[in-house]
Amino acid sequence: MTNESNQDRRGFLKTSGLLTGGALLSSLPFGATAGPGYHFSVNDTIKIALIGCGGRGTGAAQQALSTKQNVKIVAMADAYRDRIDDAYKSLMERGAKAADGSPRVEVPEDHKFVGFEAYKQAIALADVVILATPPGFRPSHFEEAVRQGKHVFMEKPVATDAPGVRKVLAAAEEAKKKKLNVVVGLQRHYQPVYREMIKRIHDGALGDIVGGQVYWVSGGVWQKPRKPNQTEMDYQMRNWYYFNWLCGDHINEQHIHNIDVANWVKQGYPVSCQGTGGRQVRNGKDYGEIFDHHIVDFTYADGTTINSQCRHYEGTYSIVDEKFLGTKGKIDTFGQKSALLPYKGAPLYVHNSKADGNPYQIEHDELFDAIARGQYKFADAENGAKSTMTAIMGRMATYSGKVVKWDEALNSQIDLFPATLAWDAMPKSLPDKDGLYPIAVPGKTIAV
Repeated sequence: MTNESNQDRRGFLKTSGLLTGGALLSSLPFGATAGPGYHFSVNDTIKIALIGCGGRGTGAAQQALSTKQNVKIVAMADAYRDRIDDAYKSLMERGAKAADGSPRVEVPEDHKFVGFEAYKQAIALADVVILATPPGFRPSHFEEAVRQGKHVFMEKPVATDAPGVRKVLAAAEEAKKKKLNVVVGLQRHYQPVYREMIKRIHDGALGDIVGGQVYWVSGGVWQKPRKPNQTEMDYQMRNWYYFNWLCGDHINEQHIHNIDVANWVKQGYPVSCQGTGGRQVRNGKDYGEIFDHHIVDFTYADGTTINSQCRHYEGTYSIVDEKFLGTKGKIDTFGQKSALLPYKGAPLYVHNSKADGNPYQIEHDELFDAIARGQYKFADAENGAKSTMTAIMGRMATYSGKVVKWDEALNSQIDLFPATLAWDAMPKSLPDKDGLYPIAVPGKTIAV
């Protein structure tokens, strides 16, 4: 693997996948020969397969259907039939229509695929796949989509352990060779305020970035009670947020957004990190094996440390934002009235986000526009994988209480994924007689 500690800003921009958010990689002329999924007339129908039909998958599908292109959802896949049914009903109720008046959701019964292997059949029917299952499945699903030559929108994070990250990085290289557009749902890269502010930061408005804080501090999320005679696999799948093989802990599933912004601002990935975390409030058997708070210091190649905080405490102070300090000034928020501020004097730049579009929609608008025009424009997977790895490295540090270095984290052989995927198969983390799952203990848990 590349030694990230030697990666300078130019190398980051070249290799990180931050050729995203509209930076053209190449354009194929109309009528040129290209792989599957390319369209050379904006009137061509772009066929979509939805893989993962929960709330985020349904939302992403609706955003794809809200683009200006002639798109249709033609296949759906999920481990659960009820999720397919709920998503299908929701999408049909919204009544999206193509230009000719036909429905934009045309998924007959034989195009609704159920089970752990269902994704392969659905991918085969589409030009573009939306990958929105729990993130533990993302590496295999992305690998298969690339193998079949499909353009991809995939939600973040893109893995839950280092073996998964390495699989995504390998598939990302194949996607580049095949000129397959890949957008990752780190939507801040498609949000005007972040694009405008970070461009100016990179142009030197704040000088050298010497510190910062990134936050996802909020209340908790849903939890589904265990049912009588429910298999362990089914219970963990239904409560995927609380199990690391599926979610990667909330530092990975949610806080990746803010950690990714730190990497973007610093134009690189941390060379090491150390941190602390635990279960202070959310510590019962209903909350699986994940922590409810993480505090991590990420150190970059130039010696800069960015502090990261995430927690799930109900009824406490909340903040989801990023702050950075430079030698010439600072930015305190990427909120509605974001400003680059000198330490003395008037703001250097103020961005009012009132008129900005929805970044969740923008990422789909730009992806489908590129596909319809026959352009190869987006290569988000590498940065998505490395920002995922940054979050996983933070988890390794808080779970172990050790300083964790990038290279050892990326090359970790700890594989969280079950040996077998079946409803009667056992995941690797299992409850004791009291229903409690093993919890990481700093000082005892192995880091990598």
